[in-house]
Amino acid sequence: MVAAMAFALTGSMATSAHAAPSETELKKKIETASNQLEDITESYNKLKIDLAKTATDQKNLAASIAPAKAKQLVASAQVNNIAATSYKQGRIGPMAAMLGGGDQGSLVDRMAYLDLIQRSNQRDIDAYADTTATYNERSAALKTTQAKQAAQLKAIDTRKKKIEGDIKKLKAMREQAYGSASETGVAGAAGPAPAISGSAGKAVSYAYTQANKPAYYGYGDSGPNTFDCSGLTMMAWAQAGKSLPHNAAAQYSATARISKADLQPGDLVFYRSLGHVGLYVGGGMIIDASRQGEPIKKRTINVMTPYGYGRVK
Repeated sequence: MVAAMAFALTGSMATSAHAAPSETELKKKIETASNQLEDITESYNKLKIDLAKTATDQKNLAASIAPAKAKQLVASAQVNNIAATSYKQGRIGPMAAMLGGGDQGSLVDRMAYLDLIQRSNQRDIDAYADTTATYNERSAALKTTQAKQAAQLKAIDTRKKKIEGDIKKLKAMREQAYGSASETGVAGAAGPAPAISGSAGKAVSYAYTQANKPAYYGYGDSGPNTFDCSGLTMMAWAQAGKSLPHNAAAQYSATARISKADLQPGDLVFYRSLGHVGLYVGGGMIIDASRQGEPIKKRTINVMTPYGYGRVK
């Protein structure tokens, strides 16, 4: 029985034991779960960007200490040499060895020079000590950040598997009760790509060639067989030599703000508080990877209330 297959999804999936959910209710629950899965995927994509930045920061930090260490080694060698000479020759010995003969004026100049060298050496040693302390502090902070990000990825993976299981059960319920496991009224092929010049034309043409491929919200899906929403827009603009981050919110930050009235083919349209993005192809239509299991398709820009619009720089 359909009712026996009911289960909980984020506290709101439980159904009555006495009545099976309607097809409309099941469709709504599938849509809600699919949106949650998209949010999880986009969160994963953002964390991957953050992890890459943390790794780069660690690499740059390690490189930054090398010049200070080189100066410190030279300074330490000079200080150690002065100390060793002083021990062997007495307090006057090393000064006499360095200053040599000459008149009183020359002696004063040489003493000043010796003092300058000693001060410079000490500055280099002090600078290295400060740099090392800063390095250790920043390195510890970066390792803490990396550990937190790894824990977040693990939590995301657990939640993703839960939602995927929920969607699978919901679709099985719908198919058993109503004979259809897929959305009705889904657009087919997008048709031939319009003739658009320049970089935008390359991006739009690529999106058209991906129509009917599945939108599968795995992790970091950016083709060639499956895509998530930001993976599709990222790869579309890659065809024009433009680099976009693999995350809807990050793509919003990376593009220039425009109004709906200024939309041109190739612009990005953002939805659900930056949880989703599609590529505008003209005529009030977008092409997007909408949700898991549904094909990439061309559909109206008003399929959801747009959050904002972006133009690739």
